[in-house]
Amino acid sequence: MKKNVLSLALAIVFGATAVANTSIDKEKKEVKANESKVTWKAYKVTGSHTGTVNLKSGALMFDEGKLTGGEFEVDMTSLISTDLEGEYKGKLEGHLKSDDFFGVENHPNSTLVFTNVEASGKNSYEVKGDLTIKGITKPVTFDVSIYGSKATATLKVDRAQYDVKYGSGSFFDDLGDKTIYDEFDLVVDLEF
Repeated sequence: MKKNVLSLALAIVFGATAVANTSIDKEKKEVKANESKVTWKAYKVTGSHTGTVNLKSGALMFDEGKLTGGEFEVDMTSLISTDLEGEYKGKLEGHLKSDDFFGVENHPNSTLVFTNVEASGKNSYEVKGDLTIKGITKPVTFDVSIYGSKATATLKVDRAQYDVKYGSGSFFDDLGDKTIYDEFDLVVDLEF
């Protein structure tokens, strides 16, 4: 009887230690939103525009130093153009924030949640995630590179999947040189 009680006590102690060690290996690292940067580039027949949007919050999850997950929220009301100045800058920013594009009054935030992470090299990962824009969630796949306390990623986003129709050849015919391409790029530089 004493042997069984001792065995049970040891099992509980070592079992608790094993669980504690498992949780130590898994680590959630908060992203420094003010030191991170999200840059966008959109293309049209006659050229392109670039700008930024602010990261509101985010975190990367690691297990034994390997990336295993992530979640991010972007403040869509912070969307700005960096390639224009003056009146044209204001007009473009206002248009991008309007219902023609991202409808930020009704959809002030966009989110990205990692659903699967696979190592693809020493510091590289292929990530699948759920991207939500304008309340619509669609899967995306992209690469993430991690170096120390920094991470970078580049995503191609098809705006047509998120009901962003303005100037899209997917929704309108005969736009000619007024066509704005559906895919835009996001370059994300994170500090954590």
